[in-house]
Amino acid sequence: MKTLKQLLSGKHRPLAVVSPNDSVFHALRLMSDHDVGALLVLDGERLVGIFSERDYARKVILHGKASKDTPVSEIMTDKVFYVTPDRTVDECMAIMTEKHFRHLPVLDEEQQVAGIVSIGDLVKETISEQQFIIRQLEHYITG
Repeated sequence: MKTLKQLLSGKHRPLAVVSPNDSVFHALRLMSDHDVGALLVLDGERLVGIFSERDYARKVILHGKASKDTPVSEIMTDKVFYVTPDRTVDECMAIMTEKHFRHLPVLDEEQQVAGIVSIGDLVKETISEQQFIIRQLEHYITG
């Protein structure tokens, strides 16, 4: 089973991040531009939160706030659960399923952001690995 370090090394898109002082509207535009469902919130290089579509739906729209006037810091999730790059895809899938997360930041041993994984990334990797095993078994059986 792959580790997150291996999984992240195969991701070729730039990490989309936002500042706590940026507007929610700016964050939404960034999410749209990068086609992602969540952004890491960084104060300099330090992870201070995560902002997701769910945060927007539950803390802006439902409270009648304006996305152009609301800073990300006001609605981001600031108690962020994270994992290290040595964790496996299976371990992260279990964590995300148990805690009902869709996105999981990855921090290295110095607490620096190494990346972020989504439940979609983990499902895609799991399916890919299962397909590889099936091909190997088919080759073994027919070979």
